[in-house]
Amino acid sequence: MTQHARVLTPEEYIFEKEPYYEPVGEEIAVFEAAWKNGLPVLLKGPTGCGKTRFMEHMAWRLQRPLLTVSCHDDLTASDLVGRFLVKGGETVWVDGPLARAVRNGSICYLDEVVEARKDTTVVIHPLADDRRVLPMEKIGELLEAPPEFCLAMSYNPGYQSVLKDLKQSTRQRFVALEFDYPDAALEQKIIEKETGIDAATARQLVKFAQMTRNLKGQGLDEGASTRLLVHAARLMASGIAPVTACSSAIAQALTDDPDMLAAVNELSASLF
Repeated sequence: MTQHARVLTPEEYIFEKEPYYEPVGEEIAVFEAAWKNGLPVLLKGPTGCGKTRFMEHMAWRLQRPLLTVSCHDDLTASDLVGRFLVKGGETVWVDGPLARAVRNGSICYLDEVVEARKDTTVVIHPLADDRRVLPMEKIGELLEAPPEFCLAMSYNPGYQSVLKDLKQSTRQRFVALEFDYPDAALEQKIIEKETGIDAATARQLVKFAQMTRNLKGQGLDEGASTRLLVHAARLMASGIAPVTACSSAIAQALTDDPDMLAAVNELSASLF
């Protein structure tokens, strides 16, 4: 006997409290307009610059459930749409996260979508244009997205390659929002708000981050992200010495190269 498994309730993904987010431009207004018009959204920007927090904030602002999928090399179309499973001797269809989001009128956020296998982008194409449908070929169902549903995805253009890049056929279906690290004053404010660290220490952390970002392409793939600065500040707030906190939360996260580690640690020692 074939039957449908229970669909998870939307409430399991709703944010009751406002996730802290500091806007850097018109991204909130653009996202709201895209959502109202049934347009999918693409977030572009480096790791740790606030894309995921932005999505959490928008889900709270729009009062919609948020379902986040962290994409990886082994993620397939079936992982997103669903598959048949044998439970208790019965064959049961289990919706994947994308199908659940469509059924529930949720926001589905595909984080770092270029990391997923190529067949996943083919699946999202009908959802990302005027059709707004999800073909469920294995069960012969065509899911129509309700007006509340929103498809969003992110990727880091800094890691583009021939094998891991978005095709134009995918990219041109989306409204794009570009994210970057905030300016120094705003980044300092974010660190203070997130961690309770004093202004002077937060200011030094921002200076340290800017130094590491200047090393991008000169030994580092990426400089210190706002997320890493928050991690270091939280360690400091818990009594860890600043140089140790910077080494553990930032330098070690950026590189394994001994020479680059020494260079980054020297930068933090010069400030702290």
